[in-house]
Amino acid sequence: MKNLEHVCYNTRFSHIYVEHRIRNHPRTEQILLRFPQAQIVEIEHYKDVFNRHGQDGVRQHQAQALILAEKTDHFFYEGAPVCQDFGNTNFYYCSTMMNCIYDCSYCYLKGMYPSGHMVLFVNIEDYLEELDHILKTQNMYVCISYDADLLAMEAVTGYVRLWSAYAAKHENLKLEIRTKCAGHAMWDLPCLSNVIYAFTLSPQKMIDAFEKETPSAFARIVCAAEGLKKGFPVRLCFDPMLYLPSWKTDYLQLLSQIDRIFGDRMLHDGWEKLVDVSVGTFRISQEYMKKLRRVEPFAPAVQYPYVNCNGVYQYPPELLKEMESFMITELTQRMDKENIYHE
Repeated sequence: MKNLEHVCYNTRFSHIYVEHRIRNHPRTEQILLRFPQAQIVEIEHYKDVFNRHGQDGVRQHQAQALILAEKTDHFFYEGAPVCQDFGNTNFYYCSTMMNCIYDCSYCYLKGMYPSGHMVLFVNIEDYLEELDHILKTQNMYVCISYDADLLAMEAVTGYVRLWSAYAAKHENLKLEIRTKCAGHAMWDLPCLSNVIYAFTLSPQKMIDAFEKETPSAFARIVCAAEGLKKGFPVRLCFDPMLYLPSWKTDYLQLLSQIDRIFGDRMLHDGWEKLVDVSVGTFRISQEYMKKLRRVEPFAPAVQYPYVNCNGVYQYPPELLKEMESFMITELTQRMDKENIYHE
């Protein structure tokens, strides 16, 4: 089983690029201390490395570099239409990190970013200061882990703990932390009703085929179950659902695996304890798909003959409806339908 420390402490960050202006930032110094063997390269701006033309993001991911930078504007963005808001108003997301340590072949980040390297913005306090002003006039639902798996880097950054400490002081703020990691150290974080831990789950066959370097389905489910037992708000995300010829059997096995693990850990009411679940088949904007197909020419999940529906590539309507309806039907046998969200 992969744990948080195993995922974070590896040789991938053998080169760390640092913007000159934040070279002496306390957080920069803390992070560099964790990688004493890394070669440090000072740069003027992260885009000088991250936005270079002609990069091979897939190959770069095999020897991923870390870029430490300062975010200067656009701290928060309105949630995209293809993303679920779970009934929340004022839905936003933010990126304190860009790119992910995992290597899922279908990931939209490969179509969104020109580079496979990871950017970490060290000035998180500026995000929180901006949030101070916004929360004076409205509540907010903020997804802080869309463009990276923030929890998988927690041992390096400590950002989830910082976000949690902030959320503890602001009742009109709700955070979602989406993850595929299975680091049990996360349950040493504060247990707060307004910080939701959302685990993306896939059948093991699909993890093996499409989600390189991620923890197993078993590890993710066990971690989610542990969080539920400790009283943490947990969401399960069957999103994106992916197609294989055996998809129906695969997802039935995944649901049975969840039932069994919940039972083994005396969580007989585990499904009811969940905040909610989300269901959605794979979908991606046509802009991102164009590049994704170029950089992942041999990935079945990418090269499938999707249909373009108003600028979004998705499964053909009949298959999409069959997959989502099947999952919703199965889930309604386990929990209240009102707590099942689907796109």
